[in-house]
Amino acid sequence: MEYNQEKDYKETPLDTRNLAISYATSNYAKFLNDLKELIAIPSVSTEADRNEDVKQCAETIANRLTSLGIEHVQVLATPKHPIVYGDYMHAGKDQPVVLIYGHYDVQPVDPIELWNTPPFEGVKKDDFLFGRGASDMKGQFIACLAAVESIMKTGELPVNIKFILEGEEEIGSPSLHHFLVEHTELLKADVVLNPDTGMIAPDAPAIIYGLRGLAYFEIRTYGPDRDLHSGTFGGVIHNPAQVLCDLIAGMHDSDGRIMLPGFYDSVLPLSTQEREELNRLNMNDAYYASQAGVSNVMGEKGYTSIERIGARPTLEVNGFLSGFTGPGAKTIIPSKAMAKISTRLVPNQDPKKVHAQMIEYMEKNAPKTIRWEVELISTGNPSISDINLPETKALVKAFESIYGVKPVFKREGGSVPVTADMQELLGIDSVLTGFGLPDDNIHSPNERLHLPTWEKGILTLIHFFFNIQPKGSAVD
Repeated sequence: MEYNQEKDYKETPLDTRNLAISYATSNYAKFLNDLKELIAIPSVSTEADRNEDVKQCAETIANRLTSLGIEHVQVLATPKHPIVYGDYMHAGKDQPVVLIYGHYDVQPVDPIELWNTPPFEGVKKDDFLFGRGASDMKGQFIACLAAVESIMKTGELPVNIKFILEGEEEIGSPSLHHFLVEHTELLKADVVLNPDTGMIAPDAPAIIYGLRGLAYFEIRTYGPDRDLHSGTFGGVIHNPAQVLCDLIAGMHDSDGRIMLPGFYDSVLPLSTQEREELNRLNMNDAYYASQAGVSNVMGEKGYTSIERIGARPTLEVNGFLSGFTGPGAKTIIPSKAMAKISTRLVPNQDPKKVHAQMIEYMEKNAPKTIRWEVELISTGNPSISDINLPETKALVKAFESIYGVKPVFKREGGSVPVTADMQELLGIDSVLTGFGLPDDNIHSPNERLHLPTWEKGILTLIHFFFNIQPKGSAVD
């Protein structure tokens, strides 16, 4: 995709935005405390014993929006965790409506013993704030809210805004699709601002135009009706843990290609232009090895690391459980085994078809000596956004104002299901960005947020809102 900047770009008077910038720079400590308050709520969406905490987080955000002056704030029930909505529609009919998306749920903190600070306290050390959700994505949402607050406290918002914050993103957003269907008119907007991605480096901002989809599986194999003595039955009874290991090993060939039947049939090839754009970044094999703390990388033959991460599908084992795992020895043949497996999908791939492909793989390869099950836990469709949206151009100019460089357009390896759902159901594209860094340890112990980058992010968003042009403005 080729990016074209318009020629005659009009900006709002500098004194107006400078008042907001001044307010923001004077209130970083307040914004940090706002973030700490959210981090202190353990809104882990996948853990049933945290359901009340998730609800409390939604209510806290709703109260924050209301106290700021956001109108029509609601905490809307879903079959699982609530969605928070609010709007402020006073910029006039000629100004676009920006739908600000976020999620307030977070990942589990396991293994807790690897944390160096309490995960739900928000501990500041030097230039970092440590805590679950600091980067993903309570910190990103608070950056948006801080930008909105800075403008509203010093003048008038130059655009109309709506907020939608869900509590199920970390479990695949199972309630969101139906919610969008039921609230199409409420969520009507011109563009989505989704700050759930990140930077390439502290001095290298990025705008994400492609996201991978997701099909997440739990695969179970069953052998005997109980754990057996490995001396009495070893060599006679097929071990379901060994069977599952063999099946998983066969899901890739020696070149790193995924061996599910028909897996690549609908995968679109990367254009020469896209490959050139991706590979002009200084993100080679050594970069990714350094980021991950390993000596070398691997992956699908014929593609660079950045292509494998952003533009090629993958299959990964996320967890494995079977048999005896306590201290000491216990000589058994386990009765069952289980693996959690995720596939990251690229545009044109359908998670439901990948589910069928996984079942076909098991049917062809699982031995008759065991029973097996494949459960599809969660899904999300891949998406591609238009990089020439007027609002994208506004964000480019905002990054230039704060960082002095143009942001890089890139595809992201992660999945944000709401992006594809909003394209399909609401007919609107998303501007995807964020101010987290690759070494923020999201989904891992010691998650952190780089505060100088986050503070620059707040200023960038202030410029972004002021840069947005009225509807129908000429763009090149």
